[in-house]
Amino acid sequence: MAVNDPLGDMLTRIRNAQMRKRGKVSTPGSSLRAHVLDVLESEGYIRGYSTTDYGNGRTEFEIELKYFDNEPVIRKIERVSKPGRRVYAAVDAMPRVANGLGVTIISTPKGVMADHAARENHVGGEVLCKVF
Repeated sequence: MAVNDPLGDMLTRIRNAQMRKRGKVSTPGSSLRAHVLDVLESEGYIRGYSTTDYGNGRTEFEIELKYFDNEPVIRKIERVSKPGRRVYAAVDAMPRVANGLGVTIISTPKGVMADHAARENHVGGEVLCKVF
């Protein structure tokens, strides 16, 4: 079955796995998903991820979820920019999540990065998702 929103699908898989207290979750691989997972790992929301290559250009990521006191580290993860409605933000109008405690992941001309890194590099872009 074709997925219209691959990034939204990955975020939903993470959300569902955390509700079921799973340690790992797998998702099909893509470069955008890899960049978003890199940001989630660098910000400390997931333990890490590994890549499995099945050939014919098909890859799969296995994401290791992170828990603290038997509660998921990611309290809320939601897609902002969707295929039907893209959301863009300039550097001076960058949204803050939970008054700076959360992270907004943004796709910029300089790559996919967290909102604080985008402010440091003085670039805006497409708001992919919010994590808290």
